[in-house]
Amino acid sequence: MNELYTFALIVFTSFFTLINPLGVMPVFMTMTSTLSVKDRNRTALKASIVSFFTLAVFAFTGQLLFKFFGISVNALRIVGGIIFFMMGQDMLQARLTSIKLDTQKQADEYVGDISITPLAIPMITGPGAITNAIVMMEDANSISLKIVLIVGLFIVMLLTYLILLSSGKIMKILGDTGNKIMMRIMGLIVMIIAVEFFLSGFKPIFIDLMKEVLN
Repeated sequence: MNELYTFALIVFTSFFTLINPLGVMPVFMTMTSTLSVKDRNRTALKASIVSFFTLAVFAFTGQLLFKFFGISVNALRIVGGIIFFMMGQDMLQARLTSIKLDTQKQADEYVGDISITPLAIPMITGPGAITNAIVMMEDANSISLKIVLIVGLFIVMLLTYLILLSSGKIMKILGDTGNKIMMRIMGLIVMIIAVEFFLSGFKPIFIDLMKEVLN
């Protein structure tokens, strides 16, 4: 049971910090500023659902992609660590992506466009979250852990939806300064995860390389 609790905590912490719904929230508010409350809520729901299924598909098919392209998990850990570190560095400096909007579109068409891209992909389901899903599924070596992973991912996406749903109220409470502080804290956590990912991938490759050199 301790293993399940530990894995569940890692799953929740890593996905929540990498997806960073509080960081997505200001951009979401900007992109949906011309929409009604109903359409804004519909956008948040659709983006969260698309993100959940995208990450679930990558989690279950990631290994097939590895075998097809001849990619090792350790190599992905190293690359993932670098990606996480760069993301964490941007978050630590409280940088937000600037997105231009075409406000002339009809509401339904606009919701359909932005909820899938760029909101769901790549803002919510970015390379860091995708890499994390694949690596976490590799670490989930039992049915129980796989269930924990999917449930944990669902909970994070549910929280993401609720945060986007309440984005107007949350931003008013936090203010610009509070939002930047939260983003910097999450950025620091992401950078710590990045170092762990990099070292966990680099260590076995380095050990194998040293064995070949010594032999």
